[in-house]
Amino acid sequence: MNDYLVKALGYNGFVRAYAVRATQTVQEAQKRHDTWSNSSAALGRTMIGALLLGATLKGEDKLTVKIQGDGPAGAIIVDSNGNGDVKGYIKNPHISLPSNEKGKIDVRGAVGTNGLFTVIKDLGLKEPFSGQTPLVSGEIGEDFTYYLAVSEQVPSAVGLSVLVDTDDSIKTAGGFLIQIMPGADDETITAIEKRLAETPLISTLLDEGQTPEEILSGLLGDADLKILETSPVQFACDCSKDKFGAAIIALGTTEIQAMIDEDHGAEAVCSFCGNKYTYSEEDLASLKQEAMGGN
Repeated sequence: MNDYLVKALGYNGFVRAYAVRATQTVQEAQKRHDTWSNSSAALGRTMIGALLLGATLKGEDKLTVKIQGDGPAGAIIVDSNGNGDVKGYIKNPHISLPSNEKGKIDVRGAVGTNGLFTVIKDLGLKEPFSGQTPLVSGEIGEDFTYYLAVSEQVPSAVGLSVLVDTDDSIKTAGGFLIQIMPGADDETITAIEKRLAETPLISTLLDEGQTPEEILSGLLGDADLKILETSPVQFACDCSKDKFGAAIIALGTTEIQAMIDEDHGAEAVCSFCGNKYTYSEEDLASLKQEAMGGN
């Protein structure tokens, strides 16, 4: 079953909702970074949250989510866009802690509870929009919810879930974002809160075979659920040898000559996807020429 995201409206348009199945997407990240259980859950949840936020953007518009907590996992950085592309990395991929008091993966223990949650949006304007809130949970879903309420002033509920198997592989991954629009009455808000409280973990519902549409139906009810569109989501990285080459040029001629003399070449590794790019002495000589202003 391919990953995809669903956009919908409910309660006469006063509730905007998104749900995503991202199992293959998070599986790809787990394989590329060789993440262990806690790191898999932390990175996976952040990627799902970034996909849901990305769904609120237009096509080529993009955003970056940074979680900088005081836990052993270290920084988590994820990029997504309006086309359903997402990539991310976690500083320490090999974190595996004992289960928490609920018998679940201790994401809070890996991420930490003190730190910053940052969203940077590049909407094609002169300056990117940047919003930042303190970490309030470390469970990540609650941190997305708090960010949306405080920084973007949209009352929201975010559910993010990654089911990790005993061999550290990803069984299921997905999430939802529900936003209350201006003008919604108290009855609508109460009804949503009641349904949220009764909803099992999204990864459990996905593991049982539920689709994103069925998950939204459970969250909002069938009567007034209007599916607006469905769109694919995927792990995608836009790195290339040319992009890393431009970064090498920016180092300047002295640094490039040192790579030639001392290392007789260079290798660049993408933090987001792990792809490696090698540069021979001839490649570096050509890049040095460009750095000098030649062609």
